[in-house]
Amino acid sequence: MMESLTSHTDYGAVSLTEDMVNPDPMLEFAAWLAAAEAAGVYEPNAMVVATVDPDGRPSSRTVLLKGLDGSGFDFVTNYDSRKGRALRVNPGVTLLFPWYSMQRQVIVYGTAEATDAAVSDAYFARRPRPARIAALASEQSKPIANRELLEEQVREVERRYPGDSAIPRPVTWGGFRVVPHAIEFWQGRTSRLHDRLRFTAQEGGGWTLERLQP
Repeated sequence: MMESLTSHTDYGAVSLTEDMVNPDPMLEFAAWLAAAEAAGVYEPNAMVVATVDPDGRPSSRTVLLKGLDGSGFDFVTNYDSRKGRALRVNPGVTLLFPWYSMQRQVIVYGTAEATDAAVSDAYFARRPRPARIAALASEQSKPIANRELLEEQVREVERRYPGDSAIPRPVTWGGFRVVPHAIEFWQGRTSRLHDRLRFTAQEGGGWTLERLQP
């Protein structure tokens, strides 16, 4: 049996108590993200997005957080991709930020909604040119015969938009904003007695905070 399946790593003694967190979980998340960046975590904005397909089957993948403010978390995708189609039918979604080296994770439970076209345009304009070309060339999640065909599709887009010519945002590409209704902050502790603090949004505004057993 592989050693990773039988070994046991005990986490540290860093605590997470109710008086240590900001009463606004969005501000607390921003602080945790900044700490992950400062600690040199590889792609600290990487998150696992879990959705439910139209047939009821769960699906997950890793994407990058591209926007954050007081109202939600933004990421971009092809709206006709598997996750895009899933979110049109079942907008409930979770985001998992796994900062393993810091023995931390954050789980966001929320509802996804497409961003305004202007927001999507701004995100697209920020992407490196090769990434914009790829967004036009690839029909995300659809089968393709081989890698060579995909690369030929890229070359075709490059021929259509040579040099520094403007590359339009595909109508099928854009942002989703996840509006959270609960956010859980997890800090690994020794003997698996982890600290778990969950914020839950209230109908009239504001958040309630509770501790969860590990």
